[in-house]
Amino acid sequence: MKIEDIVNLTEGTLTNTPKVQAIEAATVYYSKVEHGDLFFSSNQEEIDQAIANGAYAIVYADDSIVKNDDEIAWIKVSDLQLAAFKLIRYVIIRKEAKFYLLSEHEQTFLKMILVHKTNITFISNDWKKAFEQILNSECSLFIGTDKELLELIKPDTPKLKREVEGYPVSDTLFRTTFKVGGFVYQEKELIPFHLEYLLRAIDFCETHELPYSVDRLKYTKHFTPVFIDGKLKSTQASKSAKVAIFTDNLSDITKAREYVMRSNMWVKSVVMTPPKTKVPGIDHPYWFKTKEELQDLLKNTHFNYAFIYNADKSMLNTIQEEYSLF
Repeated sequence: MKIEDIVNLTEGTLTNTPKVQAIEAATVYYSKVEHGDLFFSSNQEEIDQAIANGAYAIVYADDSIVKNDDEIAWIKVSDLQLAAFKLIRYVIIRKEAKFYLLSEHEQTFLKMILVHKTNITFISNDWKKAFEQILNSECSLFIGTDKELLELIKPDTPKLKREVEGYPVSDTLFRTTFKVGGFVYQEKELIPFHLEYLLRAIDFCETHELPYSVDRLKYTKHFTPVFIDGKLKSTQASKSAKVAIFTDNLSDITKAREYVMRSNMWVKSVVMTPPKTKVPGIDHPYWFKTKEELQDLLKNTHFNYAFIYNADKSMLNTIQEEYSLF
């Protein structure tokens, strides 16, 4: 691509008169720069290394950058990330690529049921990783969950259809029987209020002719019930009076508690969270700071269902590993 085309696409300003006239490829990682490449960065050290690796052009946004090579092209922009994605827009038009904005739950189920993922790209929420994914992918179908990032690529990115085929047949809090595509799937490890996300993912696969398998269904990272005994060891559901339910979002806790109150008002449910976490409908959740505090709560609190919310995945993993809950 010609340097003048890069300037126009990024809406930047060429701040010197370079000897080079065109670039071969582009990247945002100096370690990936090869001879003849365009490099996006506002970090002096990275830029110097990219030049040493053979960069032909630098797109930057910081006025303090020192231009250590007058032969290459220096393109000044107002916003580095925006400039990078203006280039991406040009690339996807040429690829005739399609982009979709999904919720975290929808993406989880789509990843779960897909048989092959080689013909679809799940875009990282890190803009630099996303840039590399889109620029270097041979795919024409892209999925993302970061609305702001996707709008930089394609304004008004479409979402999954809400009105799709399929409906529930029967359910408990931890098992769902449903019908879709002419088949009835019996007592799957699926939370009733997650069925809508699954059905949208199935419809997406059908629409884009992506092979999928509902048999891959299992509890997700968003809501994972673990039946435990008094020593916090996992056991069979029929042998347990307690369930520790690990969640990564508050919305599922609210929906689950509403479900429990509708179906069995005698079930004792509690909510355990890091300190000062506000849970809708709960004035005083049980707070814990450490793994040990959470263990003590689970051992000494009376409950049937314990909804455990924690944004710190490392603490959750430690508990899972120690007690072999999964």
